[in-house]
Amino acid sequence: MKRIMIIAALLLSIAASAHNYNVLEEVKADRLKAAGMEGAYRFEKYALTPTPKGYKPFYISHYGRHGSRYAWTSRAYTEIGDVLTEAKLAGNLTAFGESFLERYLNFCDVAIANTGDLVQLGEEQHSRIAEEMARNFPKVFAGARRVDALSSVSGRCIVSMASFTTSLQKQYPKLDIHVKSNHLGMCIVAPPEAPKGYVRQFEASDPDSLTREKLGQFIRRKVDVDGIMGHIFKDPSAVKHTGGTTDLMYWLYMFMGNYPNYSDPALFADVLTDEQYAQLWETYNYSSYLTDITERYQMIPLLEDILSKADIAIVNHDTAADLRFGHDYVLEAFIALLNLDGFGTITQKADDAKYWFQSYRICKATNLQFVFYESRRGDRGILFKILWNGKEATIPALQPVTGPYYRWDDFRTYAQSIIATHPEID
Repeated sequence: MKRIMIIAALLLSIAASAHNYNVLEEVKADRLKAAGMEGAYRFEKYALTPTPKGYKPFYISHYGRHGSRYAWTSRAYTEIGDVLTEAKLAGNLTAFGESFLERYLNFCDVAIANTGDLVQLGEEQHSRIAEEMARNFPKVFAGARRVDALSSVSGRCIVSMASFTTSLQKQYPKLDIHVKSNHLGMCIVAPPEAPKGYVRQFEASDPDSLTREKLGQFIRRKVDVDGIMGHIFKDPSAVKHTGGTTDLMYWLYMFMGNYPNYSDPALFADVLTDEQYAQLWETYNYSSYLTDITERYQMIPLLEDILSKADIAIVNHDTAADLRFGHDYVLEAFIALLNLDGFGTITQKADDAKYWFQSYRICKATNLQFVFYESRRGDRGILFKILWNGKEATIPALQPVTGPYYRWDDFRTYAQSIIATHPEID
């Protein structure tokens, strides 16, 4: 019965979740959203629901993706450059293709050399997010309280952590901040990348009725591949790429989404129309969605860490915040694991995935903040809410006390049920 209840909570939470049927129109109108997970953080203004009467915030548990960076792999640059160069030698570039290649060759060397590195915008994002956190919850950071920060061993995550904690320290000099980054810490901030022998596997069963359209088929059905290729190449059929058209479209989409993080967004804006960019967003949004379905239960170690650290903070009150810095795929799967805002809703049709799951919500510097509140009288239990990129999130499986505020005991029960339903595989 417990297993049935958990599946029902994940799959049948439509009424309480944040489905968005206008998402394609929004993506067509906003290239920052069309960039999906490659897009920069959007500092949007959200009104926060007042603290329930008689409560005060005292602790924050956080997970943040690294900030804006160069592409995570040099292939995001070399695949496009190699194809364009080969086509030029064969006389197969259109006049526009020639212009694209010239601009690309003037652009690519620095980007390739800095593959994976955080850019200045990424540092600024985390500094500003820390400022906003401290401004929103000054009572949490007042006094000589402890802050623990753990980063992935990736350099871009370490620099993100440094920017965030430096910003906090400037605002609250009395904070006792401890930073750490080591390979065993990956067991928490990036569980699938834990050291050999430490990776944990969990039972991951999906309903038998779930059907998943293959990505290649989805791309062929959704994307104006001929229009995109014909804009660049005289004879698109003569273009040979190791991974085929599907693979080439992926590298083009990654390139287009990534470069505005550190370069003029107008530089290559003419490569894709708004319609074509939105088509690519939908297809690779679906790809991310499929990954989320597959990988969500592998983020149980992160959930366990949030539970255990929060329970300690509730008892001893020494710690103001536990900060974690990691990667997009962790947040993507973890948010789906909890089904925040219906993000983990399983759809029967590939076309419907975009209404629940939007990759631009896992943009650079995406962050979750579990904000904990205690009764001033100490006799009414612990409440908490979740901020997702600064906006109050819903947990469809739980009944809030009021607004976005939930009982921590209810969440603990919910989380432990997920863990029990998907046990570790020996």
